[in-house]
Amino acid sequence: MAAGYIVVEMKITDPERYREYMALAPATIAAAGGEYLARGGKSEPLEGQWNPVRLAILKFPSYEQAKAWYDGERYRQVRAKRAGATEFFNMVLVEGVPAA
Repeated sequence: MAAGYIVVEMKITDPERYREYMALAPATIAAAGGEYLARGGKSEPLEGQWNPVRLAILKFPSYEQAKAWYDGERYRQVRAKRAGATEFFNMVLVEGVPAA
């Protein structure tokens, strides 16, 4: 089964409000079998025009588990705490390459 990856690009405008979201989100991810592969940290564009302000990458055992986490009530409640803390918060779910 192929893993499910969530890639998030965001621009935080209210760090205090966003800290509350950051404190609560990891437990919802872990409870759904997911993990952070990247969360902030330095980045640089290597090709093209994309120069994200902040990125996060999450990995779940499957695409379906990642989608269930996002749609789940527990994350929905945490997600609401992020409202108004970012200028934008773009999130995409992509299926990984099946294991050999």
